[in-house]
Amino acid sequence: MKALKYISIILIVLFLTSCVQKKHKKTIHFKLDMNGVENPVNVGIKGDTYPLSWGKTLLLTDNNNDGVFEISIELESASYDIEFKFVNQQNNFELRDSDNRSIRFDYKPETILYETVFNNPEAETSILK
Repeated sequence: MKALKYISIILIVLFLTSCVQKKHKKTIHFKLDMNGVENPVNVGIKGDTYPLSWGKTLLLTDNNNDGVFEISIELESASYDIEFKFVNQQNNFELRDSDNRSIRFDYKPETILYETVFNNPEAETSILK
């Protein structure tokens, strides 16, 4: 009887661990046009999947002063999407009272370019590889 109990536990553990999906590397390059925003400061992104967080802002940079702020992130994910929003002045969220932005993933490694304008829900997403 004890042997049957141990075998049952082992089978349950094996079953549960075999259901884990493989994670795939995702590289996402965000390009955010802030040209229509007066005095953009501490432009960033917040979201639901590490390295994004709703509690901490990842700052974007505009190294060539063209008004387009950029950041690239890498993540390992088995999920099919991420949700996020851009912020200005650290905590002023765009698209208030609107759904979060999202990117849907394929179940494979991907490099994605996400281009949009602050406070405009339309975006262009390109799969680079």
